[in-house]
Amino acid sequence: MIRSVLHPTDLSQLSGSAFAHALRIAVVTRSKLTLIHVNQNEGGEAITFPNVGRLLVQWGLPEKYSSKSMIATKLGLEVEKVSFKGDDPAREVVVFLNQHPSDLVVIATHGREGIDRWLKGSVSEDIFGHAPTPTLFITHSTRGFVSPVTGDMRLRKVLVPVDFTPQPSQAINVIEKFGQLLTGANVTMYPIHVGRSVPRVDISLSMPPVILRTGDVVQSIVDAALEYDVDLIGMPTAGRHGIFDALRGSTTERVIRHAPCPVFAVPVFSERLSTVIS
Repeated sequence: MIRSVLHPTDLSQLSGSAFAHALRIAVVTRSKLTLIHVNQNEGGEAITFPNVGRLLVQWGLPEKYSSKSMIATKLGLEVEKVSFKGDDPAREVVVFLNQHPSDLVVIATHGREGIDRWLKGSVSEDIFGHAPTPTLFITHSTRGFVSPVTGDMRLRKVLVPVDFTPQPSQAINVIEKFGQLLTGANVTMYPIHVGRSVPRVDISLSMPPVILRTGDVVQSIVDAALEYDVDLIGMPTAGRHGIFDALRGSTTERVIRHAPCPVFAVPVFSERLSTVIS
């Protein structure tokens, strides 16, 4: 289902939780993990990526690995670290994704730092032409489902906002299988719709009835996430223009900024979905 994970990082301490999620997911799925950093500074200072081996040892994995080849042999985990200079990190990441497609992107978002700072202002047309990729957003101030200290994973309940259009069945399938893949068990899915009537969710999953709420869409989603104590919000998105298009003033962006847990954005029209759910 997932064979490659891309983690763009600004190398700040606030990105640590996102790195832990990316690494844990890569370990569970025995995937290739690519860490990418775009340096906007003029100086030639050395780039220090997060230490993969040190965190694996901290999590209690059997032995201290001395090389990437040892990690790959023991865990089935291949790690690649990529850094280059660029004036527009968001565009550089998208160009890299075009050249090296990944099944999942894991990225930190924290106020005006990290990816939010990268996206401030206009976004290149190249982003709009990029094929969407399922993306996990980790906000530093929220409770993630992976402990950076122990590596333990807590992913039991997922809130899934649904609407009349686009039909979210394929994205919901991806969200459910994502939870099953990481935990080895079924996760409880709570579909929610904010409006006057319940949309038809054409899926064969065993899910509770759609939760119907009225009022502000974002606040209703955030309130339900707190009420049901979910570990993840799975957002089927209608964006056709790439993973970063969802961040331009959309419902998804506002949910990400206010959610009490990570947000998994799954573009309904993604060409990658056929690979991810296979």
